[in-house]
Amino acid sequence: MTWLITGGTGQLGIAVSKELTKRDLSFISCGSKDLDITRGAILSDFIGQLSPEVIINCAAWTDVDGAESHEELAAGINTQGAENLTKAAKACGARLVHISTDYVFSGVNQEPWEVDALRAPQSAYGRTKADGEDRILNLYPEGSIIIRTAWLYSPWGKNFAKTMTKLALRSDGEVRVVNDQIGQPTSASDLAQQIATLVLSEPLNGIFHGTNSGEATWFEFAQEIFTCVGADLSRLIPVSSNQYPQKAIRPTNSVLSHKDWEKTSITPMRDWRHALTDAMPEIISSVQSLG
Repeated sequence: MTWLITGGTGQLGIAVSKELTKRDLSFISCGSKDLDITRGAILSDFIGQLSPEVIINCAAWTDVDGAESHEELAAGINTQGAENLTKAAKACGARLVHISTDYVFSGVNQEPWEVDALRAPQSAYGRTKADGEDRILNLYPEGSIIIRTAWLYSPWGKNFAKTMTKLALRSDGEVRVVNDQIGQPTSASDLAQQIATLVLSEPLNGIFHGTNSGEATWFEFAQEIFTCVGADLSRLIPVSSNQYPQKAIRPTNSVLSHKDWEKTSITPMRDWRHALTDAMPEIISSVQSLG
């Protein structure tokens, strides 16, 4: 079985590569410079020649605020790119795993979002990702899996956990963190393991939510990071979203339901605190190595 990873230089792409290596699986990982998913004809030719059995699409425009000013560019990757990959996957009979986001929902809800909840994206990023989901489900529902995730972190790239770790280690001033948005901090390594397990275990399709269990505010996430580092928790100051204005609307509630895993033999991902504790030594090492 040959796997193709698109978006291979991003944090999830790296995590998937490491997971497949651990499982001794054959794969090719391509970053955007190696394989541009917005170029349909070139993509189709490449995938047709490679003929992978599984495609994991980790490629995405993830600059949420930047998408507000550049929605067409974001759609080129998140929507048209998803369509291009879907057509290529269908042509060679590959299973497609596409990574989506909590931003397809309004973010205004009291309960965790179910996979079939009404989508009402409030940002350009969310709209482009929702449209990407639609293209996939319209073109190749029988061979595709969509995994929505949120609050992703890892030792690689830019993410909240690395930023907080850097602040915990290298400064001694106040750190202001939003305390009125809730979600599920999610380890890219845990998600990569869940993806591989899902693909290898059952011939499933449809939508699943790939986040660590439990929930937290950004402030509580930061507190846990500071605790792991051994930093002074009193430096963390909770603030409201209104005190931290951003171009794109952020979901107030990003908690995703895991009920659909009950249809499978696969256990939902573990509690976010356990995943973070395991991930922090490598995150600390990564931050320290940057000097």
